[in-house]
Formats: sequence, structure tokens, C-alpha cells
Amino acid sequence: MKAIVVTDQAAGTAGMRLVERPEPQAAINDVVVQVHASGFVPTELAWPSTWTDRVDRDRTPSIPGHELAGAVTALGYGTTGLSVGQRVFGLTDWYRDGTLAEYVAVEARNLAPLPGDVDFAVGASLPISGLTAWQGLFQHGRLQAGQSVLAHGAAGAVGSMVTQLAREAGAYVIGTGRAPDRQKALDFGANEFVDLENDALEDVGGVDLVFDVIGGDIQKRSAGLIRAGGTLVTIVGPAEARPADGLAIDFVVESDRAQLSEIVQRVRDGRLRTNIGNVSTLDDAVAAFNPTERRTGKTIIRVRP
Repeated sequence: MKAIVVTDQAAGTAGMRLVERPEPQAAINDVVVQVHASGFVPTELAWPSTWTDRVDRDRTPSIPGHELAGAVTALGYGTTGLSVGQRVFGLTDWYRDGTLAEYVAVEARNLAPLPGDVDFAVGASLPISGLTAWQGLFQHGRLQAGQSVLAHGAAGAVGSMVTQLAREAGAYVIGTGRAPDRQKALDFGANEFVDLENDALEDVGGVDLVFDVIGGDIQKRSAGLIRAGGTLVTIVGPAEARPADGLAIDFVVESDRAQLSEIVQRVRDGRLRTNIGNVSTLDDAVAAFNPTERRTGKTIIRVRP
């Protein structure tokens, strides 16, 4: 099969190569999926799991990518809940070869059925962004109707999901980003927008929940805006700042079949729009990962035309 591999962490996306690799086999409780579309998050090239296994042994050349939509082609021993030929989407294990390939082996529990009226590219754009937003808002942030949310990167893949899900839950959403992101953030449902380069973040006032995708100084300044009993949720590693009277929670997104089903149902009935940026083929993917201009939205690779 064709697959993209990485071997040199220092090279970043420029070190990616399209090669031939053996097709994966289904282990116990696995399925093999013929990948139709894959999502890609450039920051995963900085994740230790891309380069080493769970006991810190080198596992390169490794196949990156952890979001997929496709069709099941084989079942491992003991696998239940899915069938050969079924359309699926989901989030693969961080420490296994990923989805920038024509086939991938993945634990069945990490996948959910993909309805026939949802395009494979849309399905592949949902797992990381959708699950991250869902878990950050509702599991870790315990968002309630009537609360306020400061959603950083509101025009990005994760931030746009945060904005939409929070608005649907009855929250007041203040999106942030750069000046060119303003209209896109408002289109996704932000009630207000803060240009982090030109506006004063502190003018926002008090909020109940900050969803941080930036870290650093922005995270520290945001923590000071959280009302008593509020929460700072971050996905950029251990929180460097804490609210004076509230919680700071950092988390790593996990696959969850029930949540994936909730998210895709919202896409089907028009309550949730995915945020797809560049779409490329597997043959042209390496060039797509090294854009010459700034882009927002999820990068999608159509593995099968």
C-alpha cells in the first residue's frame, strides 16, 4: 500500500515521504479499514508517540495521522460491533501507525459508524476537533447554559467546534484570533471577537470557562479573567496558569464511540459545521503539509478519490 512515513523529527513536515509499506493485519479486537480520507494535525510531529512506543523505543519509520473515515475490510479475532464493508470514522491510537495510508489497523472500539449521507472528507475532519471540543466543554469544563466561554482560536479546526457546541449548549461565546479570522469566527457563532494582536484581552471581563489552544502568555492572561468557580481548560500541555478561584485542567483527547455519534448527528441535522481548510490527495499530501500561506481549518487528505 501507499503510505506517508516520517523518520527524522528535526525535519518536520519536510521530512515526510510517500513510500510503499506492507498492508496492516488485524490483531485481536482490531479492524482493518480502507482509508478514504484522513485528517492531519501538524503538531503531532512534536508528539513523543509519533517517534517512540510506550516504553520509549524508537518506532520509526512511522505513519502519522490519527483521524480517518473509510470502510472496514477485515476483522480481527474477537472483534464485535462492526462488520466488513461498514462505513466508519474515528480516532486511532497515538502509538500505532496512523491514517496517512491506504489501509490502517485500529481497535474497533475507537471507531463509530459513518452515516451514508456524510462525506468521507467530512467524517475525517471530525474526530480530533469534535472530540476535543466536546470533552473540553462538557466532561472537563462542565459547561452549563447561561455561562460564558472564551474560545481561543475560534476560526481554527478545534476553536470553531468549541464555538458551535458552546453556543448550542446555551453559552455566550467570545472568540479570539487574528484580525483576518474575525468574520469566520463570527460566522461559526461567536457572539464577540477579540483580535489578540490589536485588542485588549482584559477588556473581555469575567468568563466562566476559557478553552485554551495557545498556551504561554495568552493562557496566563486568560486565567485572570475566570470568575470564581470557573475553569481553564487547555490542550497544550500542563497548565502554566491557574485561576485565582477555580480549576485548571489539561487533557489529551480520547476516542469515544458515543460522542462521535453525537457529533456526526449534529453535522447531519445542520447544528454543526465542520471546518475543512485544504484538501489534497495522498500523492500531493507532503506539499499540502508545507503551505506557502497561512491557513485555518482542518487539512484533509483524500486517500481514495
